[in-house]
Amino acid sequence: MPDDLRVLAVQNGVNGGPGRFGEWLTTAGLAVDVCTPFDGSPLPATLEHDALLVLGGGYLPDDDEKAPWLPATRALVAQALTGSVPLFGICLGGQMIASVAGGRVLGDAGAPEHGSTPITIRPEAADDPLFHGLPGVVTAIEHHIDAIVGLPPGAVWLAETDSCPYQAFRLGDRAWGVQFHPEVTPERIPYWNLAGMREQGLDPAELHARAVADEPASTPIWREVAERFATVVTAR
Repeated sequence: MPDDLRVLAVQNGVNGGPGRFGEWLTTAGLAVDVCTPFDGSPLPATLEHDALLVLGGGYLPDDDEKAPWLPATRALVAQALTGSVPLFGICLGGQMIASVAGGRVLGDAGAPEHGSTPITIRPEAADDPLFHGLPGVVTAIEHHIDAIVGLPPGAVWLAETDSCPYQAFRLGDRAWGVQFHPEVTPERIPYWNLAGMREQGLDPAELHARAVADEPASTPIWREVAERFATVVTAR
């Protein structure tokens, strides 16, 4: 496997790093370069990496006043889509892919999801390079109130929940967006807005315990997805 393939990971918040997803990519032979534009670190104007990973954050894809680096991030996403550069977007990242490609994202969509959540893999995933052969239902950690409400033209719908239908999709052969957080472990939950979750009637301790219980079954699945993405990168 080539040892010089590099992934640019765009981190949109202090606690929003690539986590175990980045570690899995590294183990698979890729180098992950994390850029943190939220703290003033500049994003490249031109995507020269072999793949792009756009992570989550508490913004809508066009929240430019709150997050002035988002236009530059959208430009990188557009370059990846146009150039068929392997692309994986998580939460905000997935929403950004959808938005840039002509889909629709809605703030405070009325169906927030927090904690370990059962996700249904759709029949369209049967021949998907990343999602084929996964269990019919698999859990992943969610943490969002914004959501994709319309997929972009040509997208393949891969996974869903009752509360938020568009949990995963693919554009073309090399771009994926997910609403959930395959990079997150239960240890991240105590760093969320616990007061806000309690206001929604949620018990953070219960969310953490459920995520811990689900992790042994879900972790190997999301590791497999990360390794398959690494294979897409190396095959290109």
